[in-house]
Amino acid sequence: MTQDDLKRFDLQLFQPRLGYRYSLDPLLLSRFCGQPPSGGRIADLGAGCGIIALVLARINPDSSVVAVENNPEMAALVEQNIQHNGLNERVSVHAEDVINLSKSYPDSSFDLVASNPPFRKPGTGKISPKAGRDAARHETTAGLADFMAAAKYLVKPSGKICFIQLPSRLHEFMALAAQMKLSVLRVRMIHSNAASPATMFMAELAKGRRTAPVVEPPLFVRDMDGEYTDEVWR
Repeated sequence: MTQDDLKRFDLQLFQPRLGYRYSLDPLLLSRFCGQPPSGGRIADLGAGCGIIALVLARINPDSSVVAVENNPEMAALVEQNIQHNGLNERVSVHAEDVINLSKSYPDSSFDLVASNPPFRKPGTGKISPKAGRDAARHETTAGLADFMAAAKYLVKPSGKICFIQLPSRLHEFMALAAQMKLSVLRVRMIHSNAASPATMFMAELAKGRRTAPVVEPPLFVRDMDGEYTDEVWR
């Protein structure tokens, strides 16, 4: 176990030394989400160590956050991180599979639903020798469609859903959104630098609204000298 500082958000997070460890993706998604209404409710689906839930709690000091995590060991780690950062009055962990969330929460009960779900389908991509990484990277009981369906169920018609995913699954993502009658409001591609193809994309969706999607300017993580861009530093 390691303890890592996120000084910009006044957070200290415990995470496995050799298992799945967070990267830049959840931080970019947290900023992409924007702010729910004051006093709004936020759900983080597939919380891992709780980084998105905790960052969103810091960004939105009037909101309450539920971190949903199916892995019991990671759910316990989320609880540890909540307590360590003194956020137990506003952040809670729910150890549950996203497939079963309708049994725990009423329809349309959250203002913002964010998710950094497992990126890869079973049997695809490289297999990690480090315990815990593949469970977080590869879909197990719940696939992308299940995460999106859970987000649609949980979010209010006035609220928003924010996902981050691989570009290779963009077509699938858009097809699922259309099938579920979710409007894609915004899409933003993430590139390692200005010369590289996209490595991830972020999308904002809503239910009960009809609108054409806005494709935002690309986000470049590093400049051509290999340094983080100003936007990423911010």
